[in-house]
Amino acid sequence: MLNYFRRIGVALFVPVAVLPAAALLLGIGNWLSSTNYISSSIATLLTSTGLVILENMAALFAIGVGYGLSKDKNGSAALSAFVGFLIVTNLCSTDSVSLIGFINIDNSTTLAFNNINNQFVGIVIGIIAAETYNRFHNVELHNSLAFFSGNRLVPIITTFICLLISLVFMYLWPILFTGLITFGENIIRMDSVGAGIYAFFNRLLIPFGLQHALNAVFWFDLVGINDIGNFWAGQAAIDAGTAQLGTTGRYMAGFFPIMMFGLPGAALAIYHSAPHENRNKVASLLMSGVFASFFMGITEPIEFTFMFAAPLLYFAHALLTGLAVFIASSMQWIAGFGFSAGLFDFLLSSDTALANKPYMLILLGLLFFIVYYTIFRTLISFFDIQLFGQENSTNQDALFEDNPIPTRT
Repeated sequence: MLNYFRRIGVALFVPVAVLPAAALLLGIGNWLSSTNYISSSIATLLTSTGLVILENMAALFAIGVGYGLSKDKNGSAALSAFVGFLIVTNLCSTDSVSLIGFINIDNSTTLAFNNINNQFVGIVIGIIAAETYNRFHNVELHNSLAFFSGNRLVPIITTFICLLISLVFMYLWPILFTGLITFGENIIRMDSVGAGIYAFFNRLLIPFGLQHALNAVFWFDLVGINDIGNFWAGQAAIDAGTAQLGTTGRYMAGFFPIMMFGLPGAALAIYHSAPHENRNKVASLLMSGVFASFFMGITEPIEFTFMFAAPLLYFAHALLTGLAVFIASSMQWIAGFGFSAGLFDFLLSSDTALANKPYMLILLGLLFFIVYYTIFRTLISFFDIQLFGQENSTNQDALFEDNPIPTRT
């Protein structure tokens, strides 16, 4: 089972590799929009291009996993994954569910189905498409149906499987989603401890695409917290009594030390844990992820390097995220974000009315860089965790063979 998770992790490198491009486009676009030197149209063009990639990340994951887990890396598996993803996300959209009539639509189910387009669904559909391809790509039909034999049969079978999967999601997804919203509402009154618990589950739920349920409770105006909206409203929110200095932003602030410093520390530990002969290859895969995490707060390129290959490391990452958010909230060190907890949002939020000692988050981040590096290096060594670039990891050797890195002369 663990080996299969490692294979999923390797397959995800294909779609994850495009995320730094999205981060670069967003970073340049946001920087240009804050200056008056270049037309705002160019900034909008760049940011819109970056958002296209991020908003379709789930579809990219479906295609990447379908392609990566197929026996011979066949395009039919990738196509089947994309077809399956379109079926599930469209049948489980609010409008489709309402028309089909199996489920009663209310505010909670609407919120759940509005978040069906996520990485977890993409990965599940990718696995289904790949396994369908591996099982049926050699099947030969009767001569009258010979055109649909082999690879052409795979998308057809995937279509019917994903139709059934859609029915399962129609019933289960709202239950899971609304259950997490209720859980989030129950930890609100726990103040800083609740903030830490929220952050822990925020990371822990990412592989399942359910983090949006908790985010809706704490970041938006689902139950009256609206941490992001009130933070950026600044003095107007203070005057209206919906925000308080040192409190508003507590569900965002602690993510800055993690995304800007903690995950880069984890990346450095992974790099140093790789054999010397593989370090150039590992560095080439990690550097773009470090850039995306530090500048834009896009963490997937780093997190997906160990999320499935080493669940223990990901659990440690979730614990450390909860700890960082708890510390920042307890000390009332506050900064906020509109996109994610990267350098660009940190600089933009530092001068707002509700920012409180944001520079302390940098110091906390430097501490967490050391903590992440130490813990990841220790766990990788003690448990002999096999990540890409490790000597005994045949899956990662295959990754490097599929993606050769030229030798510099």
